Amino acid sequence: MAFSLKNLSSLLTVAIQHNASDIHIRTNEVPCLRIRKELIPIQTKTFSSEDINDIIKILLAEGNQIAELGHKTEIDGAFNVDDLCRVRFNIFRYFGQYGIVFRVINAQVPNLASLDMPKIISRIALQKRGLILVTGATGSGKSTTLAGMINHINENNSSHIITIEDPIEYMHSQKMSRISQREVGRDTDDFASGLRSALRQDPDVISIGEMRDSVTSNIALKAAETGHVVFSTLHTTNTITSISRLISMFPTQEHPEVRKRLAENLYAIIGQRMLPGKNGRVVIAQEIMVTSAGIRDCISGKDDINRITTLISQGQGKSTNGGQTFDQHIMYLYQKGFIEKEVALDAVSSQSDFIQKLIVE
Repeated sequence: MAFSLKNLSSLLTVAIQHNASDIHIRTNEVPCLRIRKELIPIQTKTFSSEDINDIIKILLAEGNQIAELGHKTEIDGAFNVDDLCRVRFNIFRYFGQYGIVFRVINAQVPNLASLDMPKIISRIALQKRGLILVTGATGSGKSTTLAGMINHINENNSSHIITIEDPIEYMHSQKMSRISQREVGRDTDDFASGLRSALRQDPDVISIGEMRDSVTSNIALKAAETGHVVFSTLHTTNTITSISRLISMFPTQEHPEVRKRLAENLYAIIGQRMLPGKNGRVVIAQEIMVTSAGIRDCISGKDDINRITTLISQGQGKSTNGGQTFDQHIMYLYQKGFIEKEVALDAVSSQSDFIQKLIVE
């Protein structure tokens, strides 16, 4: 019996019921769900090569990509299941067989209140110009946070928002703003081409799925320099590594100029980590940097870049900055009862400093 859309919907329903972030499907194996960082097998039949082929036909039917599968080793895309969810998928080959990994995306576009974000995130989202980055490892919730910020603009400003995504994940409706969502491979050739075109489409806000290379980063900086606000993501662990990664994308001889441009145009970096919370929940810890005069000196090279973490910590609770380090947020999450002490100790950069602060407070 052919594997149908109804069967796929049932599998996705199980994943949603168990709060799974991803589904792994491989030939001649049972599916696995990614639940709180662990891969958990589903007690069901193994998926045959015929089952996998049926699923691939369902996923690629709308995009007419089935013909491409014969000469491609992997295909990225997104698929919408009505009244259930949207999924991002990657079809790949291994040992001559096919596997599929789904990322489950809630059909409802998140808002910042539902994500329980610090108030400063709302203020950052409504910034009128500059580069704003959301960073973290794969699966740390970068896309969700970015979607929440775009939604916040959509609800509060009359703007033209252009997103360039690979693939489109959350489907935004028109609220106060006009949103033009463009998908790489379908609506534009690549991030760089889409970004160049965006500058000719009268944008107020530009959102790029990921800063992948110097070409994209250079155009993004130009967009920020010409008075636009540009959102994007990076697969980096904290503020300092994010700045260093952006600089390293360019040739060495261009580093002084890139540092200067970043110092002038980088407005904020929101770094994210996923931590195991109480009662089986997943908790997001955030480092939030809003650029200040001191941080600009560190980025430009006038001061040591490693001082940035100290400068961020000094801004906590101040209306002019309001940033926080990972350690400060982890302390907050522990004191509010969201995470266990062992989780906090494992996550902070200095266990001795964490324990000392607990004693003092």
